Amino acid sequence: MSVYLHHVSLVTVDPERSASFYQSMFGLERLDRPPFKIEGIWLDCGPSLQLHLTKHLPGNFRTKGVDNNDVHFAFRTDDFEGVLARLVGAGFSEDAPEDSPMRLLLNRSGMAGFLQLYVMDPDRNIIEVNTAV
Repeated sequence: MSVYLHHVSLVTVDPERSASFYQSMFGLERLDRPPFKIEGIWLDCGPSLQLHLTKHLPGNFRTKGVDNNDVHFAFRTDDFEGVLARLVGAGFSEDAPEDSPMRLLLNRSGMAGFLQLYVMDPDRNIIEVNTAV
């Protein structure tokens, strides 16, 4: 038996706003989605992987800033510097206050053995971007 990750589903207050973020920051493309009772958007994340954004008005419960030890998901990229430049160009910064949703955590020499950065989406979901093989 084999088991593979198919999708990650994130709670959003505004799926359109979140989809715009993921499309502009990470180049994700929209997918067709069945007409479920709950509003949402599906995005393509590469070979057989999807990101599902669903509307939930209370949002998530995260109130602190970006924390790499908190629940998160990761995008792997072969253009780390390009993704970093896109995020910085959109206003993310290592110098942002610790509780700011625009805070960027950058790890160029961590124990994992590959480049990593962490940011939050508009609903404060934590995203890792790395160069893992």
